[in-house]
Amino acid sequence: MLSHHLQSALSDLRDIIRITKEDIADIKEAKHDSQFERLSLKDEKIKSFEAKKAMIDHAISVLMSTNPQKELPELLNEEQHRALDELRNDLSELREINKEYAKLVLTVSNLYNAFLEKLVPTEMQGYNKVASKNPSILEVRV
Repeated sequence: MLSHHLQSALSDLRDIIRITKEDIADIKEAKHDSQFERLSLKDEKIKSFEAKKAMIDHAISVLMSTNPQKELPELLNEEQHRALDELRNDLSELREINKEYAKLVLTVSNLYNAFLEKLVPTEMQGYNKVASKNPSILEVRV
């Protein structure tokens, strides 16, 4: 059962990596609609991965509690060791990809916020930014 959970978690993780790479490519080309369309799929894959990771943790816990005299490496077969290594490597890859994605998202967010600030000036009221009360925020000239 542990092997099945590991393979299933790896599949979900690889899907998350693929989707994130697609998001990076699309954000570079300003294709935001396709990113939003994939958002629910990505959320679903993340939840699925988290559930499978919990099942892996439970299966390992059961193995260790039924065999308290043995260390974990002794309880796992070669396929399970390989799958755990792949899981570790893929999680590391996802971490790096997410760093790149976060940088791009932050850059785009700052750009949009700068544009918005130029269109609709704001002022600080305590710790909150509010739209300027100036009635002539946007002026139309003919």
